Amino acid sequence: MKTVWNNVKTAIKDQISPSLYRLWIEPIEFVEAQSDTMILACPNFFIKKRIMANYTDLINHELNRKNGRPLTFSLQVNSANQNQGHNNDRAQDGNPAAGQRTRGRQLTLPGIAAQPMNGRILRKDYTFDHFVVGHNCNLAYQATMELASGKSANVNAVFLLSGTGMGKSHLSQAVGHKILSVSPGERVYYMSAEDFTNEMVHAIKGNSLDTFKKRYREGCDVLLLEEIHMLSGRTRTQTELALVLDHLYESGKKLIFSSCASPSEIPRMSDHLISRLGQSMMTAIDAPDFKTRLRILRAKARCRGVELPGQVAEYMAGELVDNVRQLENGLIGVASRSCLMGDQIDLDLAEQVVKNIVTRKKNITIDSISRLVSREFGVPLKDMISRSRKKSVVRTRQVAIFLARRHTSQPLQTIGRKFNRKHATVIHSINSVEKELKLKGELFRQVQIIEKKLESGSD
Repeated sequence: MKTVWNNVKTAIKDQISPSLYRLWIEPIEFVEAQSDTMILACPNFFIKKRIMANYTDLINHELNRKNGRPLTFSLQVNSANQNQGHNNDRAQDGNPAAGQRTRGRQLTLPGIAAQPMNGRILRKDYTFDHFVVGHNCNLAYQATMELASGKSANVNAVFLLSGTGMGKSHLSQAVGHKILSVSPGERVYYMSAEDFTNEMVHAIKGNSLDTFKKRYREGCDVLLLEEIHMLSGRTRTQTELALVLDHLYESGKKLIFSSCASPSEIPRMSDHLISRLGQSMMTAIDAPDFKTRLRILRAKARCRGVELPGQVAEYMAGELVDNVRQLENGLIGVASRSCLMGDQIDLDLAEQVVKNIVTRKKNITIDSISRLVSREFGVPLKDMISRSRKKSVVRTRQVAIFLARRHTSQPLQTIGRKFNRKHATVIHSINSVEKELKLKGELFRQVQIIEKKLESGSD
């Protein structure tokens, strides 16, 4: 029977992404076989919960297929610290009582203040207490706080709109923390649009689409869904998400969405989904002004235990103007240099760090990116801005657009004009490259090489 289980794991490996397989399926071990039940074990209760919620149907399907006759499985936690025997730690497929028995002894991960029922784990420092409010984000802060507190029946859904590194993820997760701190029993789902898509695809492959639908329509109280722009062109996912949102809206559930573009600006987005997302309160987060940057810098320094002199903080806040992430990178650079070199944090040290960040940023322009990408891919610059639809030209153009968005502070419209493309095409190009980079194949390696050359100034 151990061979049967190894064959099952091999079959599942071909159906899900490598990262999901390594995280959830690979740790499962064969223990023993009892009649028509296979006993399996996993490392902890957290993994067990995720496996039973997301992979039960897929495992059962492959067990029956590889065994050649009906076979069920029982999953237990492989731990020496169990207070009860094997039978109490097994969760049979479709047995709610087994899930209830384990829920009372659910272990928490170290350093994690709040854990959602589904999706990614919330960062413990991404709370409202750690969020610095300024004129650039006051409306977004107030809207998310109202939604999390439940004080206003008028705010059940909020759409956070901003560029990279402005605080969308912080506010989104802060909502999850706030709700779970008051009502730990709330079923909070936090994930990206890519995660949602992958879950749906795996459900389809595992013949468990009905379970997937039921989990979101009946088992979700709060949905925190990021990177909505990643749904561009994914017709099946858009259809299913729109239906889920129909149910959640009607049930009065709480919803948070985030994206770098508004729903109507995202290319190849269905009217049905645009309409549903449009029911949320649209709030933009802009780049922070000097006073807000200064407060952010001081707040992050306190959290990290870094003593930042006033003159140094003011200098950095005046120079690092792009976004919150750039400020944080500057603070990390100053603290790291001080620690490694044994130097005091002063203006000279800050100037060295900031000069490196700002100079690198200034040297990286859309034109310098275009020249380097053109050379690396062997596609002339004139072809990159032409109307050519040749695959090699389109891919080169998409990579250049993606890097221009990542390494410059230029808005999407400006990037589009540089490549003679519309705003919607720019978003589509960014999404296409992001999706392929996650596969970590040839393009991933090419982009890594190009980025190293950009940062070293060898364009």
